[in-house]
Amino acid sequence: MLLESYQDLEDVKATSLSHKDCLLISYGDQLHNESQTPLQCLHEFANEYLSGSFSAIHILPFYPYTSDDGFSVSDFEAVHPEMGSWKDVQELSNDFQLMFDAVFNHASQSHHWVQSHLQGDPEFQNFAIETDPTLDLSQVVRPRALPLLTEFEKSSGEKVHLWTTFSADQVDLNVRNPKVLLELTRVLLEYVRKGARLIRLDAIAFLWKEPGTNCLHLEQTHTIIRFWREVLDLFCPDVLLITETNVPHEENVSYFGNDGDEAQLVYQFPLPPLTAHAILEENGNELTTWAQGLEQPTKRTCFFNFMASHDGVGVRGAQGILSTEEIATLADHCLSNGGLIGYKNNPDGSQSPYELNINYLNLLSPQSASDDEKISKFLLSQSILLTMPGLPAIYFHSLVGSENYSEGVKETGHNRTINREKLNLNELKLQLSDEKSLRHRIYSGIVSMIESRKVRRAFHPRGVFEVLDFGNEFFAIKRSFAGESLLCIHNLTSEEQSHRDLPSGQLILGESLEVLKPWGVAWIRLES
Repeated sequence: MLLESYQDLEDVKATSLSHKDCLLISYGDQLHNESQTPLQCLHEFANEYLSGSFSAIHILPFYPYTSDDGFSVSDFEAVHPEMGSWKDVQELSNDFQLMFDAVFNHASQSHHWVQSHLQGDPEFQNFAIETDPTLDLSQVVRPRALPLLTEFEKSSGEKVHLWTTFSADQVDLNVRNPKVLLELTRVLLEYVRKGARLIRLDAIAFLWKEPGTNCLHLEQTHTIIRFWREVLDLFCPDVLLITETNVPHEENVSYFGNDGDEAQLVYQFPLPPLTAHAILEENGNELTTWAQGLEQPTKRTCFFNFMASHDGVGVRGAQGILSTEEIATLADHCLSNGGLIGYKNNPDGSQSPYELNINYLNLLSPQSASDDEKISKFLLSQSILLTMPGLPAIYFHSLVGSENYSEGVKETGHNRTINREKLNLNELKLQLSDEKSLRHRIYSGIVSMIESRKVRRAFHPRGVFEVLDFGNEFFAIKRSFAGESLLCIHNLTSEEQSHRDLPSGQLILGESLEVLKPWGVAWIRLES
């Protein structure tokens, strides 16, 4: 539980976030039409469909890239010409706060730093990590089932093996080299100058490489994050750092640092798989038990809550909370509902699920389910997201009710494409205007919850919370701040449920105080 009261509200304001904040996650080229750049299309959509509900937009990497849908960056300081220009980004930042990605663990093999290293340019010596392939690297934690080292040929004809944690086209940068660290720090500050108010440190847990270790969460990585935090606090203290680390919960929260001296926000990776498990199994025991144990270490930090992302649903955050068998059952649901599984290599040579590649809407319901069932289950999950303590973030395809893009997977051969479909702006507007459509019903349901949330001080990211045990059929959370208290209760089952112990209050969201329909939700403003 968080602190029950605050003597100094300035401590609460230190994150510069409030109950009015909600963030959209989107690709820069998520939308297109014939007359505008994709970033202009995103801006038009945002002004028409996000104003009044969302305060910020995370634009996934919009820089020039060569693979991995933007995460193999070939130029950290340019906008991909097919997405638009810095002017488009600036104009969007005038209406919404923006989150940029700092993809600093690696760069595209075509990036001039990597190419200059291979060409023997002394200015770029040791920008990449050359490694003896005979070294024992078996302890290194792998996020994907791909080779750790990739062979390259230098301009001299010498063949070398470079560290490539994520793919052969993503060459890890050598932050041991002070020149590399200073260049990345310069880019970080340039992002602030270009309009970033939140900066996401992508795959940051792998930053420091040390043969003979697992190369994950090393102390040198934490030291560099603290350094970047100090730089930002000195020159632009309103800018927030957020770490993206798809790892078990106890490892994840280490990125808050000591007394909040690293990231102000960390991704809440256990939330998506635990919520899916609770809804699919109609049993909230694991979700409730985990949430009851949540703590935030300082008044200056909070969680970054999400249910879906461009990567699918990571399951590493559920390790140690769900059993191996329960994670396998979740993976089986994914496969039976039209999804795919991404695996990681383990040090013992085995493989285990790393992420579920599926649209979250489809993960929760079988393909044969009715629209009513799909919508009820999905909006239930979004209510859990919006009532948890922290900053809520909603992926674009969740907001507009998209389903699995299986045709795209066939075209690209990449599992993650299933939740990365690009949409025509004009066609999407037509679909959202149809009040009977799946897209409209989900969009309007989510926006209704966000608009109800933003006028309730109890939902402050740093407000008091208490997770209540009302039985395995429910997930219930009490939120309080500045004299206001709310109870948010969720029916995780396919049966109508009633609860005799509900306190009196005013229903602000839902259909009834006494009875929750299948997968129903009730937000109740409690009497003083």
